[in-house]
Amino acid sequence: MANKSWHLHRRTFLRGTGAMMALPLLESMTHGRESTATESLPRRLCCFYFPFGVPLKGEWAWWPTEDGKDFSFSKTLASLEPFRDHVTITQGLSHGNVQSVPGHDSGDSFLTGVPVKAPNYSNGISLDQVAAAQSGRKTRFASLVLSSDGGVGEPTRTRTISYNREGKPIPAMSEPDRIFQRLFGVPTEAERRRMARNASLLDRVLENSKSLRLKLGRHDQQKLDEYLESVRSVEKNIQSSRDWAKTARPQVDPAAVNLNVALDQDPDKFLTTMYDLIFLAVQTDSTRITAYQIGQNLTTSLACNRLPRAVGLGNWHGLGHGQNKKPEAIGRMQEYVTGHLSRFMKKLNDTSEADGNLLDRTVILHGSTNAATHGTNNYPLILAGGGKLGLRHGQYLDFRSRQKQPCSNLYLAVLQSLGVPSEEFADSTAPMSEVLA
Repeated sequence: MANKSWHLHRRTFLRGTGAMMALPLLESMTHGRESTATESLPRRLCCFYFPFGVPLKGEWAWWPTEDGKDFSFSKTLASLEPFRDHVTITQGLSHGNVQSVPGHDSGDSFLTGVPVKAPNYSNGISLDQVAAAQSGRKTRFASLVLSSDGGVGEPTRTRTISYNREGKPIPAMSEPDRIFQRLFGVPTEAERRRMARNASLLDRVLENSKSLRLKLGRHDQQKLDEYLESVRSVEKNIQSSRDWAKTARPQVDPAAVNLNVALDQDPDKFLTTMYDLIFLAVQTDSTRITAYQIGQNLTTSLACNRLPRAVGLGNWHGLGHGQNKKPEAIGRMQEYVTGHLSRFMKKLNDTSEADGNLLDRTVILHGSTNAATHGTNNYPLILAGGGKLGLRHGQYLDFRSRQKQPCSNLYLAVLQSLGVPSEEFADSTAPMSEVLA
């Protein structure tokens, strides 16, 4: 079919006010292929993790009242009221294999469902990376891995919630200016040359591995194969980067987001900026998969000590330990964390895309592996968005009074909504029907 004058390319940009933004998918971009327009729309996933539990009793108790659709939001979650029809709140879910792991050690398992214990500290692939394997080639970045503290950290106290196919932690970015540069900056000539050198080096490694493999025993061959799988993953990323280098990046005015901010100086502005960067990544279709660890399960971490100061509170870990005697303190902290989630959802909901908005096709998973500070048998979880991806919302599901099922059933339903052809995830038994339309 020949293009009409009103047909637009999917990568058409909108210019004005010092910025060039990628347009959402419009009808004129489908070139008359209405039957496939919906199929070509993005399916996105944003995962958020917070540590140290939630208030369990009194007016600050985290969970709503009244199971089902007639629930009332708790004081802690009240900012979600405008999105009642876009959220599902669950109670009584957990990763069965992780319940024997101490509470402070459970954050590594939030998106994997795999218990991380000494001495091997082996993990599995995280939910976001399973989804990224499906959609990663469609965007410049397969996924965006962020945390407030950044890097990798130590086993069972990692500074990331994302793990690759070999169960290795994926380093998280934490500096707003570097995140912005990665998303929207133009690669320098030196970076291009380094990319070419890395590609050449990997080619030589893979070529030399063929002769080396013939000299090894079965066990060493297996270990070499595992190593080479990691090398091939890097090779794919480099090739993808080289391919995308031929396409202009969305031009976003750095003034559109506060990049001159640091967690230790202004924690509230820092958290606001992190969510703004995630929103820009979604809006420009730079990536469709994001994982953000708001805080790690470590008392001495910067996020643990600084983020509560945004609402005049002390160490986050201490707030968790006082959840019974002083539930208002951890309640105010959770009210603050949920408020940032609500603000992010509003920005998605206010941004149109095709026949709906960004929230319609963005699945949000927000939660923790701790309810009580050291408990791992009842995850506070919020599933939101994805209304046009087959998810059903406007409900509070208390699985303490329903048929018992693992948290991984919820994750399997999420993968199904994203179009990922997975029949199982961790210890799942079936996709959770209660959240599927």
